[in-house]
Amino acid sequence: MSVNSKILEKIRNDITGKNIKLLIVTKTRSQEDIIQLIKMGYSDFAENRVQEAQNKYLDIILNKDIKLNLIGPLQSNKVKQALKLFDTIQSVDRVKIVNEIVKYVDNNSKTKNFYIQINIGQEPQKSGIMPDDFETFYKYCIDKKLKIAGIMCIPPQDKDPRHFFEKMNRIKNDVNKKLTLSMGMSSDYKIAIDYNTNEIRVGSLIFS
Repeated sequence: MSVNSKILEKIRNDITGKNIKLLIVTKTRSQEDIIQLIKMGYSDFAENRVQEAQNKYLDIILNKDIKLNLIGPLQSNKVKQALKLFDTIQSVDRVKIVNEIVKYVDNNSKTKNFYIQINIGQEPQKSGIMPDDFETFYKYCIDKKLKIAGIMCIPPQDKDPRHFFEKMNRIKNDVNKKLTLSMGMSSDYKIAIDYNTNEIRVGSLIFS
């Protein structure tokens, strides 16, 4: 499968004028696909794994002006590598990871922004801080001088996402109205647009 330019154009039209950023998820995609997307004018990308991103993006970021996001779970032994590669880490979700990040992050780190991942559906198999623990965890991050710029979620696949997107809005407004909302993927990005998302993360739809 290659890049579906018609789908990409449709998504771009859906978000035009709405101050929404499209992050193209390139998990399992080739470096050639990424370069094709860059030539088409896209510059915001997302990956799930640090190692896979290193293999594909290290050469690219040396020569191209792009932004790379980590949206998958971050292991503590990968923190140092992640800080050198990603502009934004969207999967901060536990105290241990916060402590590892603040140990290594400095002015030379590529990563400038961090999002807290919320397990909005409270699913035991998924990463993310539980909604009821979010405010305490957010304050812990702030106390540790970690720059929390946004919140991210992946709603349950088998349920209507509207309730979960609405809950994300409430969490944001209760804590910090300036936080970026990262929600909406290939199957539900149109609904997320209606619920004030600031970023959508689309992959499989684009490569269909």
